[in-house]
Amino acid sequence: MGVVTTDEIFTWEESKKHRDYVRWHGVLQFINLWKKSKDRKNDEFKWGDELEFTLVKFDDEKKIAKLNLISHKLLPILNEKETANPNGVDCIWRPEFGSYQLEGIPGQPYGGLLSDFKIVEKNMRNRRLEVMEYLKSDEVIMMLTMLPRMGCPNSTDPLEQPSPNSNDYASLFVAGNTVNQQFLRWRRTSVNLRARRNEVLAINLPIFKDKNVPEPFREDLRAFNDDGKCEAHAKDDHVYMDATGFGMGCCCLQVTFQGRDMQEARVLYDQLTPFVPIMVALTAACPIFRGYLTDIDSRVLSCIDSVDDRTLGERGLEPLKDNEMLIRTSRNGSTEWYLTEEGNQYNDVNLEYDEKLYQLLRDHEVDRILAQHIAHLFVRDSLCLNSMALQSNDETDTDLFEIIQGTTWRTMRFKPPPANLSIGWRVEFRPCDIQITDFENAATACFIALLTRVILSFNLNLLIPLTKVEENLHRSYKRDAINKEKFWFQRDITRSETEKKLSIDEELSELTIDEIINGKTETFVGIIPLMNSYLDNMNVDSETRCTIQQYLDLFQKRASGKLMTDAAWIRKQVTSHPQYKKDSIVSDRISYDLVKKIYEIQMNTKQHPETFLSY
Repeated sequence: MGVVTTDEIFTWEESKKHRDYVRWHGVLQFINLWKKSKDRKNDEFKWGDELEFTLVKFDDEKKIAKLNLISHKLLPILNEKETANPNGVDCIWRPEFGSYQLEGIPGQPYGGLLSDFKIVEKNMRNRRLEVMEYLKSDEVIMMLTMLPRMGCPNSTDPLEQPSPNSNDYASLFVAGNTVNQQFLRWRRTSVNLRARRNEVLAINLPIFKDKNVPEPFREDLRAFNDDGKCEAHAKDDHVYMDATGFGMGCCCLQVTFQGRDMQEARVLYDQLTPFVPIMVALTAACPIFRGYLTDIDSRVLSCIDSVDDRTLGERGLEPLKDNEMLIRTSRNGSTEWYLTEEGNQYNDVNLEYDEKLYQLLRDHEVDRILAQHIAHLFVRDSLCLNSMALQSNDETDTDLFEIIQGTTWRTMRFKPPPANLSIGWRVEFRPCDIQITDFENAATACFIALLTRVILSFNLNLLIPLTKVEENLHRSYKRDAINKEKFWFQRDITRSETEKKLSIDEELSELTIDEIINGKTETFVGIIPLMNSYLDNMNVDSETRCTIQQYLDLFQKRASGKLMTDAAWIRKQVTSHPQYKKDSIVSDRISYDLVKKIYEIQMNTKQHPETFLSY
């Protein structure tokens, strides 16, 4: 979720006056933090997950499911337990982008014992149950990547009309009250992002071309009071959206790991990066946007486009102006730089970075690879600057560093130790859609945690060129990518052929998800067989091994096509609904029935074994 502040956040016009100061002093703050922490050793392996929940209100009479905009009312109540006993709570609650969102994390991190895997699912379930104590009979908390009709008329409670021509949260489809109403950081970030871009946001997702979808498909945006600005950015055969909330308002599962030291954290950052697209495909759970079935299965593309604050010049569409440089990507997207010496040979993207800041980092003996990464982060501007951050002490604080770091949302994040806390060097794995059930979310978190142990124990090599990782990411969110796409992958992940002199191209293969996860006869060992080999060598009690095996079975069967992803199951519920007209429109009634069924599944009143395993 990043930096939270209650101090007034500057407008973009105010903020850009301080851009050079923020960049210089933000890097100085990192340097001082790095000097204090670079030799830190032997931290315990700890990890934890973050679940982003959706608050929904059902109108059972009218058969409508709406976003329930009450998170700002619930958070103070939920935080009372933590305030009274910070070390004695099962779960901790934090604000998220939307007024309909809550972020829940374990009260204490999990440790290095595999037996901790047994308590993950229970903790996730307890988070929902805790919130339910404070909800009315028509209100629920759900694990839902995005409400199917977010951005459609009458999709929020309370209802507020969008204000597309305002100077604040201007959108054709969503009103300003959908953004968190307790902490102004997200609202100001969204407004400043659009002001910096100096143009409307353009999120275009390909529509699912069912039998009765018009050819070409194109909405008349004048019906939403468009003055022509959005019409110019909407593409034929795409669902158009214009607000940060259509990406950053999606809910996800993130997992953070603490390494023994900085080097181990950098190894995990690099080695997990090529696995990001694989997990996007395996956890895809979001085929519907703004009431339409799309031809993608995940929130990834909408997240990338929803925070693209680059100007026309920075995107290469007009001559550069003062203080501009060509910037290759949005603030969200694929990892752009490996951080280890081994990974550096696969750093094949044209990474832009601030030369003066790079030299500042090198002058303070930060190694060149990490220096390039930090100097690259700081080509961005601050979108949520406040006066308190400008007063921070470079020797002891990290406010200005975190203001940039925390608003650059790559699929992996390298996290230095926080100032004045006992936490060590960490990496955050960020690409997974939130899953429908506690079981699936626990399986996902534990699967990634187990993968980190296997990577380090077997010294695996998953590294591939970052241009191939990016190519894989763009394959991973397509409809049914898990079964239809192939992905670039390291052919010899166990390094059994390291004595052979191979070019980078010769190291790579294009493999299916099934082959990557379950193995390919005699040519590729497979991730799950390696996990089972690791477990065979560990002293694992039978109950823990049974729990882990259930989680591995989920991914083994999804990868092989025996089980659906959540996205495929959701798509099936829509297309088989008696009121569906093969026009890719998800009506209020279809959405209501779908969301009700998902809620019943989450409450264990319905079972759908084609999507997940029930034990």
